[in-house]
Amino acid sequence: MWKYLLNILISVDQFGNTLVGGDPDETISSRLGKLKVRHGGEIPWYRPMSKFVDWGLDKIDPGHSIDAIEEDEGQDALLDTGKE
Repeated sequence: MWKYLLNILISVDQFGNTLVGGDPDETISSRLGKLKVRHGGEIPWYRPMSKFVDWGLDKIDPGHSIDAIEEDEGQDALLDTGKE
């Protein structure tokens, strides 16, 4: 039962990422982690919602977004493609 709930939560996470222009197979955490890496470990000031979400995740699980990076995902994103 726990695995089923975890799968549902991951699918909701990926759907949310898709709604905001991300790769449909990538989680929000992975996308935030990649954004942090591209900007020297800090999410840029002009991304306040991203900063807030990352801050909240970091309170629950320190270093979460960096640990959640999926190197093999993100190629189908419409935004935050790393080609800034």
